[in-house]
Amino acid sequence: MHTLLLLEPGHFHAALTLRETHPLLSDDVFVYAKRGTEWEKFQRIVESYNSRSEMPARWRVHLRADGDPLDQLVSERRGDVVIVAGQNHTKMAAIHRLHREGFHVLGDKPWVISAATLGPLREAAAGPPLAMDIMTERHEIAARLQKALMAEPEVFGDLLSAGGNAPAITMESVHHLYKLVNNAPLERPSWYFDVNIQGQGILDVPVHLVDLAQWMTGDAGPFDYDRDVELISAERWATGVPRSVFTRITGLDDFPGELAHLARDGVLPYLCNGAFTFRLRGVLVQIRSVWALEIPPGGGDTHRASARGTLADLVIQQDGSTGFRTRLQIRPHEATKSWEQALDGAMERLQAEATGVAASRSESGWDVVIPDALRTTHEEHFSMVLDQFLRYVDAGQWPDRLGPDLVTKYTLLAKVGEMAASQG
Repeated sequence: MHTLLLLEPGHFHAALTLRETHPLLSDDVFVYAKRGTEWEKFQRIVESYNSRSEMPARWRVHLRADGDPLDQLVSERRGDVVIVAGQNHTKMAAIHRLHREGFHVLGDKPWVISAATLGPLREAAAGPPLAMDIMTERHEIAARLQKALMAEPEVFGDLLSAGGNAPAITMESVHHLYKLVNNAPLERPSWYFDVNIQGQGILDVPVHLVDLAQWMTGDAGPFDYDRDVELISAERWATGVPRSVFTRITGLDDFPGELAHLARDGVLPYLCNGAFTFRLRGVLVQIRSVWALEIPPGGGDTHRASARGTLADLVIQQDGSTGFRTRLQIRPHEATKSWEQALDGAMERLQAEATGVAASRSESGWDVVIPDALRTTHEEHFSMVLDQFLRYVDAGQWPDRLGPDLVTKYTLLAKVGEMAASQG
């Protein structure tokens, strides 16, 4: 049995990890943070889990606010596992210290917003104890099925050959600054819009997308940046946030002093968008991440991820045309009889991992029919990551590649940030 500690849960992702109680965790959770709105928002979300009518959680949350949160957590040592999901500019230093003090750490992304923190990252990733980031997208059923089908050579073939100019893997996501989470408007802290604290957006959501690219191409073993990665291009641009929308998101009447000087005509330029291209073990990968202002009526966040093979393309799409649920399509280059037979065989093999999935012919090729019982929400994925993390900790062992892949991912992103900044 482990006791969970949380350090300054300024980001709502901290609360999402507590969506479900866990058999390896005590129901007592200790939060080390200053009193104020961020603590209150965290507490409200956890209370909503405890008070729901179906399968309520049982968390007993204890706030420890008697001194410096990190110093107090380390000195009291009320548990052995810590969740860090607060301000990004101090996150890596906190993770580094916690790891050095012997705590297992599960940290929200991004860990690195500048190359200056790569040294502490390497030390924390060398482990033990376990230092792991919260990567939720690997738990999405469409992504899992896409990866499984990439391993079917008679259906997918191989990823497009290295050296080509067309990307073999493309990923694009569009998120919204004003949105609903857990069926309620998401209120963000004002520092979320300060790139000196939050970091530029090209280093945020793309952490997930780079992680997926590693997952899709990593069967040959752990990654090493110098050996396996070649950064080709990177660019960034801003989304304008009017004062009225900033107020709806943060609850503040105006831009605070540290941001006010950046605003022009009542609009804050938020440097949250980015795109970059790189080779990963020779495979050309293209990533684009955009933050729109607010979700339009009937809209939602969108996502697209394509893997191009020599026999077929595998395309995940989530947008208005899919009802904002992930859809996986198989698009063969030539649907021969032998290819269709290979697809039938692949779908049979998938039943062991995903009972009830099927392939249905459509105008674009074949849609992978995913039963509702296999679908989980983005919010549920956080408790899934926590479960995986705790099982690694409880067993006292975890995959050897976790540390090297973590370092490679954030080294790439640090260099992406530098290249994008150099472009203006």
